[in-house]
Amino acid sequence: MSRLKLAAADAEDLGILSARLQDAVAQLKNVTWLPKKRRFAAVVNRLQWEAGGKTRVRAGLHFDGVLKVQSQKVKLGAGEAIVSLLALRFEPNGGEDPGGIIEIVLAGGGAFRLTVECIDAELADMTGPWAACGKPDHEGSSQSDDL
Repeated sequence: MSRLKLAAADAEDLGILSARLQDAVAQLKNVTWLPKKRRFAAVVNRLQWEAGGKTRVRAGLHFDGVLKVQSQKVKLGAGEAIVSLLALRFEPNGGEDPGGIIEIVLAGGGAFRLTVECIDAELADMTGPWAACGKPDHEGSSQSDDL
């Protein structure tokens, strides 16, 4: 299977990235904001839902044109802590303004909120797949404890 590489320039594109990132996990030390470059980036272990959800790949995710980053219920100083991504959401500023807030929703009620000039994101697989240790159970609850 070839490596996935997707870009997002609008809310519909962001929805596609969100689907590919559902249940991805990352250590907080692999999540960073580079204010001078106006870039928010993360390296995640993405569950390959497109291949049946039985394998994971390491993938890079970045957002450009980021003006501000806020977090909620995230242990920022705990680099070894693992977060599980549930979804990406976009709240537009409205009117002709292409900017808004991209929310990276995490399991357990946490989130990153990125104030962006516009949607400018990319997701790219960096490795080949390996067997996932477990598959999240979305039938039993709204979040998964299986990392």
